[in-house]
Amino acid sequence: MISVSRAEQLHTAGLRWRPAPGDRFAVRTLADQVFTISDMVVEPHEYPTGTVLGFNGTTEWALDSVAQEDALWLPREDQLRELLGRTFRSLARSTDGQYQVLVELSGQPERVFTADDAADAYAQALHALVSAAVDRV
Repeated sequence: MISVSRAEQLHTAGLRWRPAPGDRFAVRTLADQVFTISDMVVEPHEYPTGTVLGFNGTTEWALDSVAQEDALWLPREDQLRELLGRTFRSLARSTDGQYQVLVELSGQPERVFTADDAADAYAQALHALVSAAVDRV
């Protein structure tokens, strides 16, 4: 799982989230707690004022809901890979155990992003992709 700080970098770079079942997130004021959206526990509710993440039947928390802007998406490895889309070339593991994600970003030479965790290597690559897209706009 990517870190809250890496997720914050992705959000700041422009990555946007449409909450769906199975998504993990942290509440900014409770960053050490990870929640998962589920039709049984946490559901996104769409209102004209924005998306609210409702906590259904949660007895151990005095938390009924939280505005989406107060939540930080922690995308899974498969979600990060999917967001890389056609820029993704490969995932490999080096002899020292590091994960390496190879991507081609908008006609530039291929780039390698390395981390101890595959999801973090994907997140680094996605951060570069999102930042490059924002810079082009």
